[in-house]
Amino acid sequence: MMAAGAALALALWLLLPPAGVRGAGPPPIQDGEFTFLLPAGRKQCFYQSAPANASLETEYQVIGGAGLDVDFTLESPQGVLLVSESRKADGVHTVEPTEAGDYRLCFDNSFSTISEKLVFFELIFDSLQEDEEVEGWAEAVEPEEMLDVKMEDIKESIETMRTRLERSIQMLTLLRAFEARDRNLQEGNLERVNFWSAVNVAVLLLVAVLQVCTLKRFFQDKRPVPT
Repeated sequence: MMAAGAALALALWLLLPPAGVRGAGPPPIQDGEFTFLLPAGRKQCFYQSAPANASLETEYQVIGGAGLDVDFTLESPQGVLLVSESRKADGVHTVEPTEAGDYRLCFDNSFSTISEKLVFFELIFDSLQEDEEVEGWAEAVEPEEMLDVKMEDIKESIETMRTRLERSIQMLTLLRAFEARDRNLQEGNLERVNFWSAVNVAVLLLVAVLQVCTLKRFFQDKRPVPT
């Protein structure tokens, strides 16, 4: 119980902005990723602040635990159910445009009474406000005369590089999640192989002992010796 509470508190600290920022203006856009352990028969929810008129991409993946499945729901700041999935191993969902407020993401493992699940999820924002600010800056500094290299071309190149770098970071994060899931599967298979190998060795030794005892009985002469 204490470990689950600590994990939930850490998740909220990572995902939610400081309390003093709420009154100063719209919440900052922050991409985030988190891996947590979901106990059997439990449900955990996380809240993420989002600005208005942006794009929010949510991706999750179960990387450990029997069955590799979990229930997932996503609710808007108004309490509207946007996504509801049952016993899925992974999923990718995009909300566009977003509403200003706190989105609620819930992972439910109440259908499992024994197995806990290791869940990874990632939140990716793409704000339209940043593009508007860049365009305004370009219009303010661009000279009237024609230049060999236009500011518009430079801005487009920088934006393309930024988008590709962000996509590369996302792909690397997903590859780490896939690697963690595969490693957990391999470790689980190794434990099962070692267990059943030990059982087979024990059975072979028991059969060998029984065979030796049986052969000894065949060669024992229990007839009385006349005197």
